[in-house]
Amino acid sequence: MTDAGTALQIVDWRRRVFALYAAVRTAAMTDVVESHQVWQAVRNELFATHPASPLLAEDRPGFRSLPVADYDPEWRFEVEITPAARAQRLEVETGTDGIVPFELLGHVAVADVGSLDVWRLATYGGGLFIPVRDALAGRDGGTYGGGRYVVDTVKGADLGARADGSGIVIDFNFAYNPSCAYDPSWACPLAPPGNVLGVEVPAGERSSGGGH
Repeated sequence: MTDAGTALQIVDWRRRVFALYAAVRTAAMTDVVESHQVWQAVRNELFATHPASPLLAEDRPGFRSLPVADYDPEWRFEVEITPAARAQRLEVETGTDGIVPFELLGHVAVADVGSLDVWRLATYGGGLFIPVRDALAGRDGGTYGGGRYVVDTVKGADLGARADGSGIVIDFNFAYNPSCAYDPSWACPLAPPGNVLGVEVPAGERSSGGGH
């Protein structure tokens, strides 16, 4: 982020992502498959046309769509957050935001999938962060080797709460690759050990195929 123009482009990108997830949550109340289609269509447009797209300049002319699997309702869960038994801090060095600190908030148990740590951004604004690295990570045609993001509320990626307000929605169909998967100049927080799963999660954004 070297000038005001670039900074404003990133602000606009994040504004649009917040609006996208607001639309996704609204649509999911009546048709979660439709909400997933909205998510794909808007992200494809952003990646193809927005000046803050993480796609490299040489990758944009041939871009058609992000490699996202068809929606599978078996990968949507409403889960409670179990508080962490002990304090734990994670400090991630990034190329754009300096040292980003996270504190362990708790854990979610996802049936037949495993446990995922829930992190809280320990800096201005707070926010929940749930990355995931599954058994397909780094495999040809699998998922991004560094892991994907399921929830990152400070960036707008928020799928909402359980119907009774006691937990959160974890929907792996909306798992997406961090910017560093497309542009190596980005340095992104990747999945720590408590966010690594021993099972394959074929839902969500993949690392290849789908026109890109």
